[in-house]
Amino acid sequence: MSNRGFFHFSALPMSTRMVYTMTLLVLGTGYLFAMLQVFFSHAGLDGNAQNISAQDIRIAYHGSESDTRLVAALKGPMAGMLPESERAVIFKWVESGAKPEAFESDVKPILTERCLACHDGSNPHIPLLTSFEEVSKVVAKDTGATIPTLVRVSHIHLFGITFIFFIVSSIFTHAYMRPLWLKCVIIVLPFLTILTDIFSWYLTKWIPGFAWFIIISGALMGISFTAQWVISMWQMWFYTLPADLEECGGALPVLGRKQ
Repeated sequence: MSNRGFFHFSALPMSTRMVYTMTLLVLGTGYLFAMLQVFFSHAGLDGNAQNISAQDIRIAYHGSESDTRLVAALKGPMAGMLPESERAVIFKWVESGAKPEAFESDVKPILTERCLACHDGSNPHIPLLTSFEEVSKVVAKDTGATIPTLVRVSHIHLFGITFIFFIVSSIFTHAYMRPLWLKCVIIVLPFLTILTDIFSWYLTKWIPGFAWFIIISGALMGISFTAQWVISMWQMWFYTLPADLEECGGALPVLGRKQ
């Protein structure tokens, strides 16, 4: 049995398909940049900036057993902001005990030139690096993301990613798939992984092994997004419906009903 009120892409007006196509193109581009942001924010926290690892995720949320917040940042997301030679000066200063005398002569000039454009106190969500007292706070043991930071990022992700997948999944509902339950799984999966991803941040804060849940959730979310994007674009412009659905004017079958 078909749902006479819900149709395949091929039965939609050209203008509607153009809206869907451009929306998917923009969201797809945005998703790629989001993945790059994840990479640049986390890769290198374990000392290897060439890839992102489970250890990077553990350090980001749980903290580092060996590095301070400053060193972890300079090995990871801030690595590209300073030349290797200047980072080495800061690393040596931290390793030698982070003394105030060496800070004034060796470290402060580097921070003033390279870092104060952002770390000048204008943004309350990033550390202030204008004085020895302020910098001392980030040369303490790295304990990972703070709870206030996680809360702030959580609500942004929960609202933002939900809207993204609401749009993508709404478009994807016009696709024809067999079996129908698989289509439903692909639609539901990203909404579930948003929740498991966010809650795993907090769990990883206390139990670093939960970093794997973050990785798995992100991977499943990406697989679902890719599947919905590719299938929607393909069926919108290149796919030919089975003859029986063509005869119904492109009306799609309903899950659980005999066709």
